[in-house]
Amino acid sequence: MSEAEETSRRGKRSGGRAARRGRSVGLEQMPWRLPVNTDRPTEPLSEDGVARLHDGAMRILEEIGIQFFNGEALQILKEAGCRVVEDRVFMDRSFVMEMVAKAPRSWTLTPRNPDRQLVMGEGHILFGNVSSPPNYWDLELGRKVPGTRAQCADLLRLTQFFNCIHFSGGYPVEPQDVHASVRHLDVLFDTLTLTDKAVHTYSLGAERVEDAMEMVRIAAGLSHEAFEARPHIFTNINSTSPLKHDEPMIDGWMRLARRNQALVVTPFTLAGAMAPVTMAGAVAQSLAEALSAVALAQYIRPGVACAIGTFTSNVDMKSGAPAFGTPEYMRATQMTGQMARFYGLPMRASGVCAANVPDGQAMWETSNSLWSAVQSGTNMVYHAAGWLEGGLIASPEKFIMDCEVVQMIQRYLEPDIWATGEAEVALEAIREVGSDGHFFGIDHTQERYTTAFYQPFASDWRNFEAFQAAGGTWTAERAHHIFKDVLSQYEEPPMDAAIREELAEFVARRTAEGGAPTDF
Repeated sequence: MSEAEETSRRGKRSGGRAARRGRSVGLEQMPWRLPVNTDRPTEPLSEDGVARLHDGAMRILEEIGIQFFNGEALQILKEAGCRVVEDRVFMDRSFVMEMVAKAPRSWTLTPRNPDRQLVMGEGHILFGNVSSPPNYWDLELGRKVPGTRAQCADLLRLTQFFNCIHFSGGYPVEPQDVHASVRHLDVLFDTLTLTDKAVHTYSLGAERVEDAMEMVRIAAGLSHEAFEARPHIFTNINSTSPLKHDEPMIDGWMRLARRNQALVVTPFTLAGAMAPVTMAGAVAQSLAEALSAVALAQYIRPGVACAIGTFTSNVDMKSGAPAFGTPEYMRATQMTGQMARFYGLPMRASGVCAANVPDGQAMWETSNSLWSAVQSGTNMVYHAAGWLEGGLIASPEKFIMDCEVVQMIQRYLEPDIWATGEAEVALEAIREVGSDGHFFGIDHTQERYTTAFYQPFASDWRNFEAFQAAGGTWTAERAHHIFKDVLSQYEEPPMDAAIREELAEFVARRTAEGGAPTDF
């Protein structure tokens, strides 16, 4: 069967528009869409500043080098002409730029429901759920607990429900009640059945990566050839800053590259700890670490989909704890976005905070992070909904509150807000009202009042007296009620019964085989 025929078959069972609409649970949300950011990006760097950062990154690669703790990668890079001294690789800038130039400026990511296909680049900005916290907190529990599979599944249901969330970036909370050897099998099964959006695999060993690619192929009903024809799954790897790429992440990076799947590399450069205390130094180091991985991928498979990410922030110099949503974080994100455009690569950023509960601090830090993604021209925003305690806690209330912010950002990006046609300039409406009347009752308003302005689902716009009379419910409590409402009315997206059975059989077989090896 050809890829076109398989795509047609998938479209017939994927749910189409009904699957894209959010089920009504007493809240109105915006429809599924891929937002395009048409704002001019904030670019703090002068032309000379761009040149200095580029030269800094290239000199790191040429003079200091990057350690690759992966024998196969060392051999490949040596074959490519790089100088290799033990596990340290020195890359000439001409080689790096030649390889980076092979990477596409934009690419697509097609999940099992082709109606959910994503475009990475071309001005798009895509938002993903919280990924990888080991712990969970909600208002009902009132305490931090190790994550479970049930909690992970609930967060996946939120991921599916909210139209402003475009992809699942990993386990929304680590289910610690599932052994690490088979965790990837169980959680990816849940992800592929509870959502029909684009999914991610952790590059944490050959078995996990190969299992994930096979499960995504099965879920999409694709042949091996059709699977490799374009990206259907992606990985995000983190360099081990400073200046290292570890064995399993680079192994997964190369495995996905060979099969033409999407690759995102995000150095974990915390200024003052794993990178220089100055933002320019931290960004230059981050660029060097990221570009070295991109060069490796392009040498293995020229044209494979790649993006660079930024996770450059600062630490609290009093405690050493990571800080997020800070002025320095925002500027580093803007600087990296400017450099990503210089290299012609899509960029990933994050929606993050250091707050421990879904309070005011959580929202101002996350909002700063999210708006810096908009300002920087970011294309993929990880952790956009649900992140707390610097990534150590996932919270459904925070997820709901973040989705309000993300949805407002998406509304902000809609061109009809700044349309300047005859009806929008509204001279006749102004003439009709003149200086004595009001605009509430005229046709121009009545024809548009339901869609003219953003309508929140979690915010409370009543005055204090009305708010108090209604019970005085604070934001986190309102979010908790919305969370429960979504769960009570959630419906799984359609999946062909035979495909679901094949997927379950694969999980059962790989579980019986032991899954991925562990040392415990």
